[in-house]
Amino acid sequence: MGKTGPAVLTLSLGVFGIITTEMGVVGVLPRISEDLGVTPSAAGWLVGVFALVVAATGPFGTLLASGLRRKAVLASALAVFALSNAVYALTDDFAVMFAFRILPALFHPVFFAVALTTAANLVPAHRATRAATTVFAGVTVGFAFGVPLTSYLAEHAGLAAAFWFGAGVNLLACLGVLLLLPATPAAPTTPAASAAPAGRRPSYRGQLAILRRGRLWLSVLAVVCVFAAMFSVYGYFAEYLERVTGLSASLVGAALMAFGIVMVLGNLLFGRLLERDLPRTVTAFPALYVLLYALLYAIGPWPAPMTAGVLLWGAVHSGGLVVSQSWLARDAQDAPEFGNSLFISFSNLGITVGSAVGGLVVSTAGARHLPWAGAGFALAALAAVLLRRRLGPATPAATPAAAVVPAPRAQDAPPAAV
Repeated sequence: MGKTGPAVLTLSLGVFGIITTEMGVVGVLPRISEDLGVTPSAAGWLVGVFALVVAATGPFGTLLASGLRRKAVLASALAVFALSNAVYALTDDFAVMFAFRILPALFHPVFFAVALTTAANLVPAHRATRAATTVFAGVTVGFAFGVPLTSYLAEHAGLAAAFWFGAGVNLLACLGVLLLLPATPAAPTTPAASAAPAGRRPSYRGQLAILRRGRLWLSVLAVVCVFAAMFSVYGYFAEYLERVTGLSASLVGAALMAFGIVMVLGNLLFGRLLERDLPRTVTAFPALYVLLYALLYAIGPWPAPMTAGVLLWGAVHSGGLVVSQSWLARDAQDAPEFGNSLFISFSNLGITVGSAVGGLVVSTAGARHLPWAGAGFALAALAAVLLRRRLGPATPAATPAAAVVPAPRAQDAPPAAV
């Protein structure tokens, strides 16, 4: 990537820091519950409220930030994430920690949208997709190493050390943005016409028109249910492995790392399956999750089988992002940016709903029964997908758009969700 290589890698580091902040709490929820004196279900809301804020504000925040200079937006977002991690490390008040989960969530979708756009415009046109993919790789690396490292530090050096790590990564990325990124203005928008010239965004009216499609809302429902199925159980990963399987906190950290590494391979597998047959792959995904959760329930109390089950779990879990985004994109091909903003909002709504239901199960029935909550959401997702398939192919075009990253050189590229 020539001289722009370090700048693109800095953006990827920023994504890594943001994902580590967002999902790192998954591995330390039991520690937070103990150290701050709250119930596991209450601690679980640290995951849920983050996703809820992203769901509610993502498209609007990204729209408001579109008129600001990208370098300032990126640096400000990373500074907020660094500050929030520092607050987590210093506070012993759950209400304060909760409030500082809301603040960075406001900047999360904005950072992704601007970072992917900036990366695509830092390089020649034929390398734009590769640059955006490099930035998005920070998500997978965050799951593979950021989340388990946070868990490891919390167990061996204390909860504060885990959060200081997150603060340091985000601060380093912030400094990198300030030093390495050129100052670039935001791209212009078009007037209120239904079609947009090349290099400009479609009109707001033209994008909003897709909301009148019943097919789209069935796809949205499937996205919500898929993410609820994923995070109703994954949000309490540490709780399940510690309370049900009986693993130590250090072994849970190792399991989180193995889970993340397998996700890398699983993502590649699901990408190829989607290229071969998108409808069948999307239909098979929630069915596969139902079978997986039945297996996890059966082997949950047994450490050796559950260790192998974690690997299978990671492989299946990895498909949720690309499968859901590909499915929703079929019904928003003429408004891809707005479609992606819907994906971000409703996938995070699914995370919120799943985390809340998972917390309710933990507090009432116990962590042992978490897999059944996930299986219920997976069955609902399967029903939504099957009903959507009965309505026929996507309109107005029949070719699915399964890309996770924005198209090369796209101005104001769509944000990526996690």
